[in-house]
Amino acid sequence: MIVLMVSGYGAFAGANKDNLRFAFLGGLSGFAATAVGAVVALALRDIAARTQDIMLGFAAGMMLAASSFSLILPGIEAAKELTGNGLLAASIVVLGLALGVALMIGLDRFVPHEHEKTGRRGPEAKRIDRVWLFVLAITLHNLPEGMAIGVSFATGDMQVGIPLTTAIAIQDIPEGLAVAMALRVTGISALRAALIAVGSGVMEPFGALVGLGISSGFALGYPIALGLAAGAMIFVVSHEVIPETHRNGHETPATLGLMLGFGVMMFLDTALG
Repeated sequence: MIVLMVSGYGAFAGANKDNLRFAFLGGLSGFAATAVGAVVALALRDIAARTQDIMLGFAAGMMLAASSFSLILPGIEAAKELTGNGLLAASIVVLGLALGVALMIGLDRFVPHEHEKTGRRGPEAKRIDRVWLFVLAITLHNLPEGMAIGVSFATGDMQVGIPLTTAIAIQDIPEGLAVAMALRVTGISALRAALIAVGSGVMEPFGALVGLGISSGFALGYPIALGLAAGAMIFVVSHEVIPETHRNGHETPATLGLMLGFGVMMFLDTALG
């Protein structure tokens, strides 16, 4: 966590002010989209499990496509411009992927939170109220999304930043809705569940500053940070989102939702980028 805070400070100290503004606004857009989904939950008494699984599958598809087309491929291109070697460029981005996975494994292990199926995880998790464990679990989801937004604006290239931010914001709406509905299942009021889900989105602007700070630190920081953000997002999709969409027996509808989300993001990346 100290490393993340230092990286956030690095965004203020070393990043271009315009890029800092774009990254923070991008993070705010993710926060706002999460809030929209959470507020919609106030008007709904219940959503069928099948519908929730399709929505989460759609979000997962968008995250996978964003990781591929808006993070990994631009990362390889950026590394190739710096090194002049395709093999070395790919290796640099793979290093970033590994760092992103290591980050999420570390957070999963050392930050107390709760998984729907496997239960409580992390130190002292049994002593913490279940609602706050859910909130901490949501933090694990929103941090890499915010980091990805910050990294995408590190060079001021709107053709990278806008498509990725758009994709993350779109998928944050069903995610915010799903989070609020999941919190309501724990027995808390609809209003409190919505407020907690809205509050969880604050991690996206913070994550954007962290991502910008990491990518602005040194020459190869940008392609490594792109790989790191992609690795973190892919880990979350595989470790959290896809298993959640499959646990109710709706594998096929959820997979179709994932494919649709992947196709939509691929289209956005092409149209906007």
